[in-house]
Amino acid sequence: MKRIAILGSTGSIGTQTLDVVRQHPDLFKVQMISANSSTELLAAQAREFDVPEVVVCREDLYPSLREALPGRNVHCGVEAACGLVGQADVDIVVAAMVGFSGLRPTLAALEAGKRVALANKETLVAAGPIVMATARRFNADILPVDSEHSAIFQCLQAAGGNEVARIHLTASGGPFRTLPREVIAGLGKDAALKHPNWDMGAKITIDSATMMNKGFEVIEAKWLFGVDVSRIHVVVHPESVIHSMVEFADGAVLAQLGCPDMREPIQYAMSYPSRLSLSNKKLDFAALSGLSFFEPDMEKFPCLGLAFDAIERGGNAPCALNAANEAAVAAYLHDRIGFYDISSIVERVVSGVNFAATPTLDDIFATHEESYRRACEML
Repeated sequence: MKRIAILGSTGSIGTQTLDVVRQHPDLFKVQMISANSSTELLAAQAREFDVPEVVVCREDLYPSLREALPGRNVHCGVEAACGLVGQADVDIVVAAMVGFSGLRPTLAALEAGKRVALANKETLVAAGPIVMATARRFNADILPVDSEHSAIFQCLQAAGGNEVARIHLTASGGPFRTLPREVIAGLGKDAALKHPNWDMGAKITIDSATMMNKGFEVIEAKWLFGVDVSRIHVVVHPESVIHSMVEFADGAVLAQLGCPDMREPIQYAMSYPSRLSLSNKKLDFAALSGLSFFEPDMEKFPCLGLAFDAIERGGNAPCALNAANEAAVAAYLHDRIGFYDISSIVERVVSGVNFAATPTLDDIFATHEESYRRACEML
């Protein structure tokens, strides 16, 4: 029996993690759950899974949640979550919080030597070197939950220790892949939120539409797998059947395939190295009409290029990239700016950041605050 803490249990990854637990109640026990504001769903989850420790991040929602869950330990704030993930009664921490807010509790879990099933992209984007150094220092495992990074991780299990020549990171292309730039420019959030393949939260769905999400994944892959960015190739694969590929010196390519379902990589990160049964749609090769691949259009999706520029610049530039993007995407979701204003704001913020070549954790938090504030001023 593995005891699970879920940071962000009411979001897309969190709810799908709980579905995995439903399918294997003899293997997983939910010890702690947290959410920012969805207290009704949080309370329902606590009751269904008999969760003893519950955290709401917003202080104003704490009294009502405590009243709704008599007899349970109800806590308030990110610092409470940081303390709970390090407790001895937690084996695996699913880091599913959205945005920069996931960094501190993820570091707390690593410092406690926990296995972290990492779904929070922003943690490695903003502070990749610090996060990986923390994992090494405390002998903690980071297992990727992103479908692409899980695919790479699974391919590497069969690599026999051979050096990777290239990583081919697949991208669906999002809902705007086939549209001309002038049409995309006029589309609002309702169109951008209609992802053709994946059921995800609003923020990550917009990031997929701009392809910033794929840029973040390039940065993640660099830190997770120790591969230089020059050896990471993004390829658009609209069917989302091949989740990513690893190429070796002799030209051989290993790929991981499956139907688009985030529960598969979530479960693998929780059960590794074992593979468990899962009630999901299985891949039917005879039903596939074909698999297609394209180079990404950097003119239509400039955010991808901005991410490559940021990681090549290094230092705190990726942190600034993430912070500016968080602010701009929030504005787009509230109909305050247009689609291409997102990339414009991000570019201006990153180019003007107070650069730190080897940032400390304090520098990272300062950069995030400064960059988010500057992006909001530009709005």
